[in-house]
Amino acid sequence: MARYLESKCKLCRRDGERLYLKGARCHTVKCAVSKRTYPPGMHGMRRSRHSDYGLRLRETQKVKRLYGVSQRQFRNFFAEASRLPGNTGEMLLLLLERRLDNAVCKLGFASGRVEARQLIQHGHITVNGRKVDIVSYLVKPGMKIAASHRKVSQKIVRERLEARKADAVPTWLALDAGALSGGVVRMPAREDISLHVNESYIVEFCSR
Repeated sequence: MARYLESKCKLCRRDGERLYLKGARCHTVKCAVSKRTYPPGMHGMRRSRHSDYGLRLRETQKVKRLYGVSQRQFRNFFAEASRLPGNTGEMLLLLLERRLDNAVCKLGFASGRVEARQLIQHGHITVNGRKVDIVSYLVKPGMKIAASHRKVSQKIVRERLEARKADAVPTWLALDAGALSGGVVRMPAREDISLHVNESYIVEFCSR
């Protein structure tokens, strides 16, 4: 996807919650959302009421920003979710949750999804022993995600695991910190996603 070069903190302030777009910084008191709870811009402190369209747009934008997907990628995921049995909004979130960059981030191999994408694209991550450089690769139960055998790869992952050892790993993933690897235990469920989002709004927005 095209890189977003503007301030990422503005995106979190626009949505009014932490989207963890800047990795470790989002867990500290330096987070912009904790210091300025109002939206960015000269009129940010004014109270504003969103229309029904605006509410649905905000929910859609929030998910796109959190997972770092472009409009075209998001549309493709939505089309795939529409073909799956079950609730379309829930299926969409579960597909995004299964992305390799998200799994690498949730295992603690990276400080955030942006860094996780860099690790994958630079060949630092393997899946079932083979290098995978596609960040949108969908993981499945039984797959093993690990740091590459290169020394620099293992050094980076070991440092990130040490820095994030207090963070809990989702139950659909299993971490072996000593081996610098993790596994996909099962498919993720809706309750595994801590994102506060109304997926029905997204379905209504994308089905226009």
